[in-house]
Amino acid sequence: MLNKASYFLQISTGADTASAGPTEETVSFFSLITSGGTGGIIIMAMLFILAIIAVYLFFERFGAIKRANKLDPNFMNNLKDHVANGKMEAAQALCESTDTPVARLLQKGVSRIGKSMGDISASIENQGKIEVQRLERGLPYLATISGGAPMIGFLGTVIGMVLAFKEMANAGGQVDVSLLAEGIYTAMTTTVGGLFVGIMAYFGYNYLTTRVESVVYKMEVSATEFLDLLHEPL
Repeated sequence: MLNKASYFLQISTGADTASAGPTEETVSFFSLITSGGTGGIIIMAMLFILAIIAVYLFFERFGAIKRANKLDPNFMNNLKDHVANGKMEAAQALCESTDTPVARLLQKGVSRIGKSMGDISASIENQGKIEVQRLERGLPYLATISGGAPMIGFLGTVIGMVLAFKEMANAGGQVDVSLLAEGIYTAMTTTVGGLFVGIMAYFGYNYLTTRVESVVYKMEVSATEFLDLLHEPL
């Protein structure tokens, strides 16, 4: 009876051992960053700072462009009425009370009424360039981050690979494959971080550029309507 119990105990212990199997170690993203040495930590810190700057630029420009894209539907009709009735002071006051690129553009045109059409058109065009520059402020930095972040991440990968191969050369014929693999995937972490920041900045830049083009289109349409109004006999 005792022998049977010992036999079943051995079977049970063997089954438990087999079911346990090899244990897998999970590596956190933070440990990947810190295990890359000083160079990897510096690279990831740079990418983190660039990510913060990209997010700030996106939301700051998004809010500014959204405010610039708002225009009262009755603004042009009221402005046309004031100009047609010769009420230039009222037209100026209307433009000043409306804080949009279109209003500032037309205010410049209203201030030039009485001069030649070429002078009015040139002043509106110059003001339009100023407004576009205001709208695009910060976008070149976002474009630079979209292109520079992947390159910085790739630099970290190259540095990590160099260090990994250096360790392999120092080890001679006894290369620890696990140590080499750890160095490689640690180095690849910087590429993942750089691509993430770059893609985020790239899509943000293109989205904001599209929104700026929408505002520019409204400015062009409003300027054309204003110039057409001046060509009509008052």
